Amino acid sequence: MPDQDDAISQLSFEAALKRLEEIVRRLESGEESLDESIRLYGEGDALKKQCEARLEAAQARIEKIQFGRDGQPSGTALFDPA
Repeated sequence: MPDQDDAISQLSFEAALKRLEEIVRRLESGEESLDESIRLYGEGDALKKQCEARLEAAQARIEKIQFGRDGQPSGTALFDPA
């Protein structure tokens, strides 16, 4: 399955998300065979992991501006969503 993993890793976040949404629609329709459903599920799982990894990488690059007591910007710190 390295070929599929390589292809998925080359997708942009938007393209991976679009493909994942397509897979979800196909699986929810119930029209796929069992073998095809299993294959699609595996591809969807790989796409989900890719999207999560890209989001985590983007979040790590986001910084927030810190302000001093005088209200003026004093630097930046890594973004903490919590």
